[in-house]
Amino acid sequence: MSTIPPSDHETQTGDSARSTRSAPSERWARRLVCSATGAEAPLDQPAFLSDAGKPYLVEYDLDPAQGQAWAGALAGRPWTLWRYRELLPVIDPDAVADLGEGGTPLIRLRRTEPAHGAGVELMIKEEGGNPTGSFKARGLAMAVARARELGAPGVELPSAGNAALALSAYAVANGLPARLALPEDTPSVIAERCRLHGAEVLSGGKTLVEAGERLAESPSGFWNLSTLKEPYRVEGKKTMGLELAEQLGWRLPDWIVYPTGGGTGIVGMHKAFDELERLGLIGAERPRFVSVQMAGCAPIVRAFERGDEAAEPWAEPATEVYGLRVPKAVGDFLILRALRETGGRAVAVEEDRLAGVARRVASEEGLLVGPEGAACLAAVEDLVGEGAIGAGERVVVFQTGHPGNYGWRP
Repeated sequence: MSTIPPSDHETQTGDSARSTRSAPSERWARRLVCSATGAEAPLDQPAFLSDAGKPYLVEYDLDPAQGQAWAGALAGRPWTLWRYRELLPVIDPDAVADLGEGGTPLIRLRRTEPAHGAGVELMIKEEGGNPTGSFKARGLAMAVARARELGAPGVELPSAGNAALALSAYAVANGLPARLALPEDTPSVIAERCRLHGAEVLSGGKTLVEAGERLAESPSGFWNLSTLKEPYRVEGKKTMGLELAEQLGWRLPDWIVYPTGGGTGIVGMHKAFDELERLGLIGAERPRFVSVQMAGCAPIVRAFERGDEAAEPWAEPATEVYGLRVPKAVGDFLILRALRETGGRAVAVEEDRLAGVARRVASEEGLLVGPEGAACLAAVEDLVGEGAIGAGERVVVFQTGHPGNYGWRP
């Protein structure tokens, strides 16, 4: 096992990182654009779903002549997601509440079968080291920062766990009150940690949709920062793609295997790669995205296999992998579009495989993976076994959250 470090200079976080940031640079973000219709909206006014009921995405003015200078400037910046300041929508990156999000390692696995035996280069992007223990820190750091800039009275969302931890932490760091709704079987440690940050926690229902109804029962006036229902979580999540490209010397992997609930990460990384191409830093080639879901809740897999452009809601989600218990994704059409445009796949994994995969990685590589990461590694096994992933190909698996967040034990 070896690690591709975040950078070749000392990692900095928190106040020390802010104190050494370069002077404010040009902001390239220009407008919001509806992902379905192309309708535009002003960047610096509150926005949620478009009039078509679809997500807005941030559009940037980019020029290939800017790319090399921008890439060169990164070397002198702290290794947090805010190093990509020009490709982020915040007005003043120096004013954000930086808890050290981003800058996660890319780890090459040496012994894990069957990938190693098949000559596949298998790597894990370890997101569990983010401040709140998961990749959700990236999206909520950005969304809450923008909510503060645009005058939100408070923030809220329904969550299966990791997003709740991130929202509560970044809300208090930005000086905003927070309210959360958790499904009734969410481990109690999640609610306890959220309350420690001062968040109000509601509980009810079996799914995110049902938990979200608790918020609607008693309107607060707070802004709802649910996945892709506002434009900025995707901008935080896209930094996974920017970071991965930089760590690999601006050469993208052949495959990206990603656990998919709301799917913001796939949407964001697909967007990030398009922006890097417009900057002249990469070509037209793209990794093949693999969307991984649990067999007991696989709306994206079912839609992909049917050839549908959107996913029907999964009637009765049956999985204890909380982050993947999402019966309907707002951005389903964007996820499916990314899979098809990249020649990707959608794979459903049986839950009883996860513990064995996680134990094997722990004993062979010294890594602890959560159930979502284990599901992705199981999907790699399947794709290697059927010959879809072949010798000499580079595969990056996203291990999205620390198993300790839920107390998961394989």
